[in-house]
Amino acid sequence: MSNSKKPTEALRQIPSVNQVLKYPEIGSLLKKYNRNFVVRAIRDALGAIRDTIATSDQQLDISAKRITAMVLEIMEKSTKQSLQKVINATGVILHTGLGRAMLSDHAIEAIKEMGSSYCNLELDLESGKRGTRQVHTEKLLCELTGAESALVVNNDAAAVMLALNTLAFEREVIVSRGELIEIGGSFRLPEIMKKSGAKLVEVGTTNRTILDDYRRAVNEQTALILKVHTSNYRIVGFTEAVALKDLIKLGNELNIPIMHDLGSGAMISLDELGLDSEPSVIDSVRSGATIVTFSGDKLLGGPQAGIIIGKKGYVESMRSNPLARAVRVCKLTLAALERTLMDYLTSKDILKVNPTLEILTKPVNEISKNASKLVNRLKAILKDKFEVKTVDGYSRIGGGSSPTQEIPTKLVAISITGGSVNKLARDLRLNSPPIIGYIVDDKLMLDLRTVKNEEIQYIVEAFKRIG
Repeated sequence: MSNSKKPTEALRQIPSVNQVLKYPEIGSLLKKYNRNFVVRAIRDALGAIRDTIATSDQQLDISAKRITAMVLEIMEKSTKQSLQKVINATGVILHTGLGRAMLSDHAIEAIKEMGSSYCNLELDLESGKRGTRQVHTEKLLCELTGAESALVVNNDAAAVMLALNTLAFEREVIVSRGELIEIGGSFRLPEIMKKSGAKLVEVGTTNRTILDDYRRAVNEQTALILKVHTSNYRIVGFTEAVALKDLIKLGNELNIPIMHDLGSGAMISLDELGLDSEPSVIDSVRSGATIVTFSGDKLLGGPQAGIIIGKKGYVESMRSNPLARAVRVCKLTLAALERTLMDYLTSKDILKVNPTLEILTKPVNEISKNASKLVNRLKAILKDKFEVKTVDGYSRIGGGSSPTQEIPTKLVAISITGGSVNKLARDLRLNSPPIIGYIVDDKLMLDLRTVKNEEIQYIVEAFKRIG
C-alpha cells in the first residue's frame, strides 16, 4: 500500500501489533523466540513506519511481506552479539582494545570443558571437604618461578591494591617518582595506593633516584618499598634508577619487604628471542623480592588475571584479607590460566603452543609471503582507484610491554584515488568479522604479523564487497 494519502489516513492503514502477530511468518518466529522479544521487534517496526509517514512524503510499503522483513531485520540486529571476534591487522600483539593475549588451543579446550560442566573448583577430591580454588594454579606458579606461594586475582591493578592494603594499610610505602605509573584507563598508581589505605612516600626525581633516597625515607612508619617496572614507557637521557637487587639488599638490611610490580609478566627471557630485554618473573623471584605482581594476559599469554607470588607468610596474609574475595577469579579464568602455565611446564617448544610468543617470533619472510599473497588477491578484484602494495614496517608488543620495541614486519598499504581512506577503514570495521587496521599518510595499513593465515580469506571477501 502506498503512502500517497494524507498522513492521518495513511497512519490508519498501519496494522496493529495483534494483526501482525497473525502473519504466518511471524507465527513461525513465535515458535522459535520468546513472545515478548518478537512483540518488541514488531512495535519497533511499526514505530519506524509511523515516524517515516509523519516526516516524509515518500511512498511506503506496509504490506505483510515488508513488515515481516522489517521485524526480521530488527530481530537480527538485536541478537547480534556486541562482543565480536575481530581481525587484528594493527600489528599490536597485545592490543588492550582488542582483548590482549589470544589463548592457546589447550586453554580454550579447558574453558570449554569447565564451562560446560561442574568442576572441583573448591572441592578437595581426596578428603571430600571444601578446599580453595587457588590450589589449581598455586603449585604450577611456584614450580615455574621458584616462589614459596602464589595467589591469583582478577587483574594486576587488583593484585597491587590487595598487596598494599594487606601489607601497608595506614602505613608508608616508598616509591621512586620515576615509577609513579598510569596503568591505563586513568588508573594511576598514587590513586590505587590511596584506595588501598597505604600512604605514598615519593623519593628521588622523575629521571633520577638513587639508593640513598630510599634509605633516607625509611622510618618507623615504613611498611614496604615498592619498585614498579615502567613497562609502558621509558625515561631516557640523564637518568638513574636503583636496581632491584640493590633494593632487596637494603630491604634485608633494614628488615623491610620489597615488592616488585612487573606488570607485563614475562615468564621467559625475551632477549633470547632476539627482542629487547624485559625483566622476567623468575629473575625477580631469584633476586629475593618479597612479593612480585604481574598480569596474566600480557607476555605470559594467558587470560586476564593478576598474579601475586612471593614469600609464603606475606602471600598467606593477602589470602585471608576480605578483599581477596572481592577480586577473586572464576573457574573459567583458572581453567585457562592453569592450562597456560602447564604449557610452560610441559611443552617442548612453548613458542609453538603459546599464540603470543608465536606471533612475537614469527619470521619476517613468512609474514612477507602472506602479505604478497594478499596483495595479489586484492589486485585481482579491486578497481583501478585502489593502489595496493607491500611495504616494510614495524609491529609492537603493546599491552604496556616493551614500549620502545619495534619488531620488523610487512604491511599491506592501500591507497584510494578520489576516495576516502577513512571511509574504507570504517567499512572494514563494520565488516563481519570486523577488520581493524590503521591509517598513515592517507594509506590504510594492514600488518600481517597479527593476522592469522585463515583470516586472509575474510579480508579478501570484505574487499570484494567494498570494491
